[in-house]
Amino acid sequence: MAARLKEMYVKEVAPALMKKFEYKSVMQIPKLDKIVINVGCGEAITNSKAIDAVVSDLKQITGQTPVVCKAKKSVANFKLREGMVIGAKVTLRGDRMYEFLDRLFNLALPRVRDFRGINPNSFDGRGNYSMGIKEQLIFPEIDYDKIDKVRGMDICFVTTAKSDEEARELLALMGAPFAR
Repeated sequence: MAARLKEMYVKEVAPALMKKFEYKSVMQIPKLDKIVINVGCGEAITNSKAIDAVVSDLKQITGQTPVVCKAKKSVANFKLREGMVIGAKVTLRGDRMYEFLDRLFNLALPRVRDFRGINPNSFDGRGNYSMGIKEQLIFPEIDYDKIDKVRGMDICFVTTAKSDEEARELLALMGAPFAR
């Protein structure tokens, strides 16, 4: 699957971007650098088993072991102390990144209830795109019977594009189902 997306980038996406934005060099063509998947788990403060469930879900979805994230500051209102585990994240690059991208766009997102496309305005001004998912159940790897709680996640696509327009075109050519 990853090889198919890489091949598509080289044969279709890169030439289309080169023509549309009139780049002088092939090194100017934007490409996908990495995908970061982040799950914040506030309930891990009181329930230490929650973070284990988050880690196992992320491992099943991405095929890579997640890194646990710890609190940087203490917040008394949340009963949070510095150093407590509050989430997990995975950074995907290379073949795993393309494989995840393919599964996300072609399998997972169409399984979302009332799906009309992803928000085309969630770019950060520097060519990176972020989106949120409300439940991990849209991924086919997750077994509905084995989850303890429905959790969401943030997915951030980091590109080498200089502008949002370039990044939007890159993701659209790679199959991102943007809403019209």
